Amino acid sequence: MFDSRRTSYNISKRSLDIAVSVFLLLILWPLLLLLALLVYIRLGSPVLYRQTRPGLHGKPFLMYKFRTMTNDRNDAGNLLPDEKRLTSFGQTLRRYSLDELPEIIKVLRGEMSIVGPRPLLMEYLGRYTMEQMRRHDVRPGLTGWAQVNGRNAISWEEKFELDVWYVDHQSLRLDVKIIFMTLVKVLKREGISQQGHATMEYFMGSREKLDNDRIH
Repeated sequence: MFDSRRTSYNISKRSLDIAVSVFLLLILWPLLLLLALLVYIRLGSPVLYRQTRPGLHGKPFLMYKFRTMTNDRNDAGNLLPDEKRLTSFGQTLRRYSLDELPEIIKVLRGEMSIVGPRPLLMEYLGRYTMEQMRRHDVRPGLTGWAQVNGRNAISWEEKFELDVWYVDHQSLRLDVKIIFMTLVKVLKREGISQQGHATMEYFMGSREKLDNDRIH
């Protein structure tokens, strides 16, 4: 994308982010308050799950979600596996992506975008190949090309290929297409979790990355 076109797109994309996030907050604030109350009643305090995630160029930011899991621990004081802490109420929130709604505030602040690769764990940064690391060349998003093409039902490698494809093919038309595709996917409740996992298995590194690390 030429510099002038990129600048024009970045301005349009940021304008879209602000417009959509303000609109969503104006119409969804009663739902946000209701969900916060339900999370407090069902799961207790804190209502929000906070975690540091990598943003644009891998710069850390604090991401918010509604809690979907309990804090149950084993006798050694360690948290139980996700599938044992994920409640039926939490599953419902995830099924309709309601747990993601607090991230709208991060879009308005400019730390996230409506469309972009999903922000993953900080510990994954050292596990990406150079090509996969390019997913951080744009702001992370509420939804993305990988989310509307399999979400958690595809492999990590497939997901990262889709993320990088988005980085190389960004356009306002594509962003709008992804937003509408996301609405359809949420209603169909597709790709919520990977088989055998509450959400997605941990990313331990791509085979190419692991092989290169062993060589060096």
